Amino acid sequence: MLCQDVHQFGQKLVRRRLLEPRDGFERPKTGHLNTLDLVALGVGSTLGAGVYILVGEVAVYEAGPATVICFFVAGLSTLLSGLCYAELAAWVPRPGSAYLYSYVTMGQLCAFIIGWNLILSFVMATACEARAWSYIFDSLIGNHISQVFQETFSLHVPYFLATYVDFFAFILVLLLTGLLVLGVHESALVNKVFTSLNLLVLSFIILSGFIKGDLHNWKLTNQDYSLTTLNTSGYSDISRLGPLGSGGLVPFGFEGILHGAATCFYAFVGFDVIATTGGEVLNPHRSIPLGIVISLSICFLACFGVSAALTLMVPYYQIQLESPLPQAFLHIGWGPARYVVAVGALCALTSSLLCTIFPMPRLIYAMAEDGLLFRGLAWTRTRTGNPILAIIFAGSLTGVMTLLFELSDLVDLVSTAMLLAYSLVAFSVLVLRYQPDQNLSDKEATEEEIDISLLEASHFEPGPEARTSNILKSLCCPSNTIPTLKSGQIVYSCAFLLVLLLTILSLVLAQWPSQVFSGDPVLTTVAVLLLLLITGVTAIIWRQPQSPFPVYFKVPALPVLPLVSIFVNVYLMMQMDTGTWTLFGIWMGIGFTIYFGYGIRHSLENNEPQPPASTSQT
Repeated sequence: MLCQDVHQFGQKLVRRRLLEPRDGFERPKTGHLNTLDLVALGVGSTLGAGVYILVGEVAVYEAGPATVICFFVAGLSTLLSGLCYAELAAWVPRPGSAYLYSYVTMGQLCAFIIGWNLILSFVMATACEARAWSYIFDSLIGNHISQVFQETFSLHVPYFLATYVDFFAFILVLLLTGLLVLGVHESALVNKVFTSLNLLVLSFIILSGFIKGDLHNWKLTNQDYSLTTLNTSGYSDISRLGPLGSGGLVPFGFEGILHGAATCFYAFVGFDVIATTGGEVLNPHRSIPLGIVISLSICFLACFGVSAALTLMVPYYQIQLESPLPQAFLHIGWGPARYVVAVGALCALTSSLLCTIFPMPRLIYAMAEDGLLFRGLAWTRTRTGNPILAIIFAGSLTGVMTLLFELSDLVDLVSTAMLLAYSLVAFSVLVLRYQPDQNLSDKEATEEEIDISLLEASHFEPGPEARTSNILKSLCCPSNTIPTLKSGQIVYSCAFLLVLLLTILSLVLAQWPSQVFSGDPVLTTVAVLLLLLITGVTAIIWRQPQSPFPVYFKVPALPVLPLVSIFVNVYLMMQMDTGTWTLFGIWMGIGFTIYFGYGIRHSLENNEPQPPASTSQT
């Protein structure tokens, strides 16, 4: 009896999402977004605080002029995740983003973990952007707002909370929440206006940098640094000089580029909002993949160009962290241009705020509709189809976080949540491509069951040597040209094994990089063995038949590209500190309380019949 209860409980955890629409819930009726709307949404969500603030920190302390390489590495890794998002959006163009993708391919518990992490990332990212907006606006008017709040609402709390209550940022979040309540049309229009202004200002910054820049700033030496120190002697600027490093294009070495790429990754977070709005797109199969790829390409070109312009205009050790771009124009003698940059920053942060708060209620709506969150959050307004309660809940939660937390304290927490979501998306596309078509068709499921029964019968007839030969044949040279349940199970097992091996390899490279590359006999041997195992298991997956199901976009170089994406994301997660993992654990504890106390008992998937393939694949 106990074993049966445990088995039933395990079945609930791995129940997979049915793709057919359910009765009893109204889907949003605002399916009118086109490819241009999605590109504006993705660019607006991505080009925010990262391109205006992080670029200075990376240039001063981590990479110098090689910041352009850091953005290239970060952009490339994000593009890998974007391609995976694009394919899965073509497979299942429904609201929910990575939450729905993992629900379809990996089961209920994993889907809840991903969805809960996405809510965390959206909440904290929006709070950070609101704080940044408040900070930049306050700096333009002489810091009067922060002075009043510090004198009136100062908080004597631990270091990870804000030093004062920022009601200005709180009101800004509430205003944006009201805009979303009015409807997606108004929100998309405002977002396109601000995104266009942002791109114009970034173009001005890039052109200015190439006009007024000096290539010598990419070849600085100890003599230049000493001369700068002498020229600033007796002024307050001397204490604000950053380190020189070794000078040149890569002053902090290869390790600095890696750390800089991990920091620059935050500048590309946000493109996944395109997939989240899949239910509101006119032609999701075409628009979502194009929107993701185009928006990421635009964001990479903007970040690459801005970082190049900044390090050409100003020696990297003279960049001011608080306002790197406006101070750069002061450095080259274009003082009035700093106001143009400030306006661009406010437009970028406004657009980013709108785009990060935009997908959050849709995700909450999707999870509540499935019964994993409280069902009342799935209530929609009949006339517009907007999930009003989900929008109000998302805005209220974000507003509270905006009051309590600083801009910079939770950047790593946002990155951790998004990196985990990106890894699960890459895993999902790796698994889904090799699954039989019974995931989408009951008729094909019946045919595959007959094929598997025949295969299993044939496996029991031969002797042990023949059975071993059949196993090796199924791993290396499968006879089927389309996926079967057996080949799908092989891919599932190999994919889980690869995630484990890639995690161990990332841990070794993150903790002992110098020992591995310097030829330490133990660590180098471990790394080589892990690489050999990863190569062998990848070859097994590569030999399995892929689904012939036609979709608009497919990831190239499967299974290598999703595995590289998983490895890069896991490696970046290894860079997070203990405090980040502690906060992440607290958030997950709250989520598991909700799931095991409510979601697992009210999930619609646990009350609906499952296709025969679900149990076998599980």
